[in-house]
Amino acid sequence: MAHLADAGRSPPSAADVPWHALDASAVAGQLDSPADGLSSMEAAARLRRFGPNRLTPPKRRPAWLRFLAQFHNLLIYVLLASGTVALLLRHWTDAGVIFGVVLINALIGYIQEDKAEQALEAIRNLLSPQAVVLRDGHAVTLAAEALVPGDRVFLVSGDRVPADLRLDRTKGLLVQEAALTGESVPTVKSAAAVAADAALGDRSGMAYAGTMVVQGQGTGTVVATGDATEVGRIGHLLASVSSVATPLLVSMARFSRWLTVGILLLAAVTVAFGRLVYGEPWQDMILTAVGLAVAAIPEGLPAVMTITMAVGVTRMARRNAIIRHLPAVEMLGSVRTICTDKTGTLTRNELLVTDVVTADATYRVGGSGYAPEGEICRDGRVADPSGEPLLLALARAALLCNDAALHRDPGGEWQLAGDPTDGALLALAMKAGLDPASEARRTPRRDALPFESERQYMATLHHDHAGHGFLVVKGAPERVLALCEHERHREGTAPLDRRRWTALTAELAGQGQRVLALAMRRISIDLSELNAEDLREEGLELLGLCGLIDPPREEALVAVAACRQAGITVKMITGDHAATAAAIGRRFGLPDGVISGPELDRLDEAGFAAAAQDNSVFARTTPEHKLRLIAALQAAGDTVAMTGDGVNDAPALKRADIGVAMGRNGTEAAKEVAAMVLADDNFASIVHAVEEGRTVYDNLRKTILFMLPTNGAQAVVILLAVLSGSILPITPVQILWVNMVTAVTLGLALAFEAPESGVMARPPRPRDEPILVGRLVWRMVVVLMLLVAASFGFFHYHRMQGDGVEMARTIAVNALVVGEIFFLLSARGLRGDAGGRLGLLSGLTGSRPVWLSIALMTVLQLAFTYAPPLQALFGTAAVGVTAWVATIAVGAGLFVLMELEKRLPAG
Repeated sequence: MAHLADAGRSPPSAADVPWHALDASAVAGQLDSPADGLSSMEAAARLRRFGPNRLTPPKRRPAWLRFLAQFHNLLIYVLLASGTVALLLRHWTDAGVIFGVVLINALIGYIQEDKAEQALEAIRNLLSPQAVVLRDGHAVTLAAEALVPGDRVFLVSGDRVPADLRLDRTKGLLVQEAALTGESVPTVKSAAAVAADAALGDRSGMAYAGTMVVQGQGTGTVVATGDATEVGRIGHLLASVSSVATPLLVSMARFSRWLTVGILLLAAVTVAFGRLVYGEPWQDMILTAVGLAVAAIPEGLPAVMTITMAVGVTRMARRNAIIRHLPAVEMLGSVRTICTDKTGTLTRNELLVTDVVTADATYRVGGSGYAPEGEICRDGRVADPSGEPLLLALARAALLCNDAALHRDPGGEWQLAGDPTDGALLALAMKAGLDPASEARRTPRRDALPFESERQYMATLHHDHAGHGFLVVKGAPERVLALCEHERHREGTAPLDRRRWTALTAELAGQGQRVLALAMRRISIDLSELNAEDLREEGLELLGLCGLIDPPREEALVAVAACRQAGITVKMITGDHAATAAAIGRRFGLPDGVISGPELDRLDEAGFAAAAQDNSVFARTTPEHKLRLIAALQAAGDTVAMTGDGVNDAPALKRADIGVAMGRNGTEAAKEVAAMVLADDNFASIVHAVEEGRTVYDNLRKTILFMLPTNGAQAVVILLAVLSGSILPITPVQILWVNMVTAVTLGLALAFEAPESGVMARPPRPRDEPILVGRLVWRMVVVLMLLVAASFGFFHYHRMQGDGVEMARTIAVNALVVGEIFFLLSARGLRGDAGGRLGLLSGLTGSRPVWLSIALMTVLQLAFTYAPPLQALFGTAAVGVTAWVATIAVGAGLFVLMELEKRLPAG
């Protein structure tokens, strides 16, 4: 046998050896782990060879390089170019604003990236700081970092497991593995080996680093430390996962490329045409080309886009959805599939007794969480527990054979101290009117047999101060039924109908419930110590069955239905058993189709991709399964949101287009890597966020639809002037004025638009859909032509009337601005059908920001026209009332034409 002490041997891990499938003694032999523990000398040698028991942080790029990387974006290059143009024109203020926007965007990106990487640090903190270890024949407390493969570790209730352990002795050991496997119920541990291909949650002989011991005690041999542990493997998986670019960033990158190419081509044509056709000086034509570029580049667009998304972030925060990465706001609007964890997301991560079956009746139990409040119904009617002796006897047994406690916190919420199963049974007893303190005084406990995986039940011994003793048993139905000979009825006892109870157990289990049986027996008052033989001497009397579930969130049921209406597919991915997952899936109305992790492992890539599309429920999954499922759905063209709260969800949360973590009960690892955190752990908040995301995207579209034709019109006016050989109707400095003031006034107004009607009734937009689709491009071209016609036309009309150049240019600029104001009113609605705003006057009502921006723009434009300092700076002149009436009339005509265009049939 190759010993661990052999030089150069790498740390063992689950990937190297299936420790869970080996007998505990074989594991100890393979790891050279003596019964009295490692010697200090051997432990030190192994520590040097394998390294400390901590997760190795990945190499990170230096801060300066991460900061510079924020500038590596074509849109940023375009902005930098426009800033350089402003410098060349000696417009220091405009250049400062442009460069300031670029710097702020870079700082925001740098800070967000740094926060995202903190997820790895959160996972590293899951390792236990201390551990009780057997060294040199003595139990000693050491820093968890000092553990090495082959160490013998002691576990007791309340411990965080310090490394991956192969258990060799357990006594009532229950370990909470929800953060690692997704199961809400603590896992019963034993020393028995399991199949080599057992899922992570089924490896009862293993205790994994970072999980919590909630009950019992045990010992185990360290089989993996640091990066070789399961949680270490997830950390490496998370580090290797790259975030996916948002559809908006992809679309903007594509748009920036086309815009850059278009501007360069137009500038080149302008210079060549003016020089070759009209013989203009090179210097003048280059300056004209610079003016064209300044006109065409929407300098304020990135800032307006950022503000629009920031407005969406604020709205979402009011609805308990906290956005951590700004671009995630608009991506919510394109979500086509939501992959959700079960435990804590769709369900409450609490156990609740929902069904009680006695020999004479079946009861439905209401309520939520561990609050001892809720009705108990029989045959559809509220039952009085005091008039239901069998129900009361079962509830009393559930209270007495119980180690949990319930108490109210300062906020009035009921909190559990102890095992979730015991908490659910205690809440049932209190709903039946029993008081734990009174029952404990009336029938005090003398002794107990704790729950152990080998016997699958718990038993307690009591007396009642009246000379009577009795024992109470709760546990797995098959084990408790085997100890029973009778069943209790209202009239007395009767022989146990084993077949009937077995069928009732199967019926409850088929509904995804965890089933427990409760029984009791009178016993001699002289018995003071309880052992397993006392239960077998005489048959027990069965009281009934309890069915427990991790209940669905009521608001989540409504939210999933709303998702279906919005064209969003919901898929449940959980580490729970297939039967339980399927039952929860049915409660939420998810389509049939359940597949387990081991079944996924047997599929090739094509089969896996098909399974990802065809199934709605994925059970017994690992972090790798979740990651592959997200990637498969994205490869099929879906924009995927992933919800989760555990460490096991972190890699998939990072890979998903939108990672959504639970704020209250989620692990720090999940929250740090997510793009959005739900402050109320409410799945329904996702639906609100999707609505806000669709609204943000609509508003971004409106903003781009508004800004591009106005910038384009200025560029085309210059181009037409060059092609016609006339003087410029608008000077570069006037163009900068229009760009600057419209960006900070009119451009911002659309960021505050409310959702359009029917925003959640339309299907998600395709992932690769461009920002401006055919109909909107057509509208943009029409607006551009109308603005050009107004500005160019007014300039030449007034020149022909004998007005001076400054007067004609002032009217041309005013015509352009007035046209933009009326187009802003039209751009408030993208559609003219039932999904948009109906009526020609609808754009004139319902938005204070729009009218405030118009008022501010009006004041600025009046100052541009009449204020002497601005007249001197921009080369403007005062105009008469007639010119204003004409420009307003032309603007109103543009508004009417655009509203009529919306109502033309698409095609």
